[in-house]
Amino acid sequence: MPVKIRLTRHGRKSQPFYHIVIADSRAPRDGKYIERIGSYNPNTNPATIDLNFDSALTWLQNGAQPTETARAILSYRGVMLKNHLLKGVKKGALTQEQAEAKFAAWVNVKDGKIQAKIDGLLNKKDSEKKSRLNAETKINEERAAALAKKKSELAAQLAKADSKHVETEEVIDSVEPTNESEENTNQE
Repeated sequence: MPVKIRLTRHGRKSQPFYHIVIADSRAPRDGKYIERIGSYNPNTNPATIDLNFDSALTWLQNGAQPTETARAILSYRGVMLKNHLLKGVKKGALTQEQAEAKFAAWVNVKDGKIQAKIDGLLNKKDSEKKSRLNAETKINEERAAALAKKKSELAAQLAKADSKHVETEEVIDSVEPTNESEENTNQE
């Protein structure tokens, strides 16, 4: 029975979520499997990988063949490197301590890269938020300036209209009222 390490798809449409499983190569993709060793969520940035490292390593050593995507995931988490180093120990190319030191150094570098990516994404998100806030503040200031200008123009027009109204009242008050109806009655 050829055994594969592969992914089974779960999740809704356009939101895939995968389980990393050990399955018979003849079984359907989302069908029966022997053991579930982890999960993979490509929807997050960086992708979330939860993997039982020891179980995956044991299955690799026992001859399970990973698919291309599963191989990439196992390589990303260091399972493939650990398997390679353990084969080197079996052949006598290096000692167990050397293999552990090489693997620990690789893990430190890999964790640093992952953390740098997470920090970079957070910094990018913060800078985008600040730039949007600055742009919004600038737009609000422009709107406030335009509104203040409009209000001052309106106030000037009202003051001008008030002064004309006061002038017309003064002109009307200065003219003596004539009573035309009295003059018409006197002429008759």
